[in-house]
Amino acid sequence: MERPETVTRIAALAAALFLLAVPAFGQALNQREVEIDGGRAALHGTLTLPLTGAARDVALILPGSGPTDRNGNFPEGENDSLKLLADGLAAKGIATLRIDKRGVGASFAAAPDEADLRAETYVEDALAWSDFLQAELPDARLFLIGHSEGALLASLTAQQRDVSGIVLVAGVGRPAPDLIREQISGSSMSDELKRRSDELLETLKRGETDDNVPRELAPLYRPSVQPYLISWFAYDPAREFAKLTIPALIIHGSHDLQVPTADAMLLAAARPDATFVTVEQMNHVLKSAPIDRAENISTYADPARPLAQGLIDTIADFIGKMAAPE
Repeated sequence: MERPETVTRIAALAAALFLLAVPAFGQALNQREVEIDGGRAALHGTLTLPLTGAARDVALILPGSGPTDRNGNFPEGENDSLKLLADGLAAKGIATLRIDKRGVGASFAAAPDEADLRAETYVEDALAWSDFLQAELPDARLFLIGHSEGALLASLTAQQRDVSGIVLVAGVGRPAPDLIREQISGSSMSDELKRRSDELLETLKRGETDDNVPRELAPLYRPSVQPYLISWFAYDPAREFAKLTIPALIIHGSHDLQVPTADAMLLAAARPDATFVTVEQMNHVLKSAPIDRAENISTYADPARPLAQGLIDTIADFIGKMAAPE
């Protein structure tokens, strides 16, 4: 039998070898769960801090549309895109807060009745999370990172808070009705349903509701969700982005099947002074993916697949090269 001190030395050696095998970004993480008052229930998120040194910069990550959680996952698949984004930025010395939206994940209980939900509800929550970060890390510069629909929320939030910069990733540049009309037009729906969809879009754009919704269109236009759609349709993402004067970075993935390059160019035209970067082969969930649709979509449920090369460095360089506040 080996002597106790020998066993101890072997265990210590094994532990050291294990640490050497851990990726560098894995050693740079210091995560904790945080929450703020959400009215009917708390809103939850994960604050990720670098292990070494005080965080000079912190970014609030705002997820995309629908039931997308703080990690970038949704009921149809886990990809951990936003978790990997937070991990990668922490390795660069940038703290992040990623959040479960009201009604999603750990923030599920905070959901209002669907008929009471508005786009401004998510903006108010983003403002509250911004205030939390400024109180939690008062010496750190605050940045906003919006992914997909979160890009619009980032622009609206930045109009009401003192932030040092904004990053729009896979952001749409057109009003929502235009995007929906394009998607419906290219679908396999009958011509009759497409015409009815156009009629509903025009009604909602006028700020009016319509209870006569065909069953096939109910997932999108059901009466209880129409007040939210009316509030969302009121915003033009490019116009809202143009209102900002803070430093801005626009990131578009060359293999994004959901947001065409034309949308990114609309955002770029709205702020010619913004930095514009195309990440080659990056798809909508920030992964390196082939352009083939089936293979591209398969990455939406592949958490082990790494983020597209260059994404983390692009964001970290933008934040790091910015002049420190006087």
